[in-house]
Amino acid sequence: MDKDRVEGKVKDIKGRIKRQAGEWTGDEKTQAEGIKDQIKGKTQNAFGKIKDAGREAAGKVERETRPSRKQESERDEEDVA
Repeated sequence: MDKDRVEGKVKDIKGRIKRQAGEWTGDEKTQAEGIKDQIKGKTQNAFGKIKDAGREAAGKVERETRPSRKQESERDEEDVA
């Protein structure tokens, strides 16, 4: 899991707490700051998900293009002959 996903989730949760505190106290500034923090957190989390998906896709391509052990041993046998 990418660190951006973790950090983004933490920011999102902090923003939710701040927004809720602003609602309870009637402080619109705190409420707005909480919403802003939530948006930042959700954006960072989404960016981390994209990075994870890219790494996963790259790994899949590498695994699919890498020759199997059987193919490698067959090639080694052909080289010896």
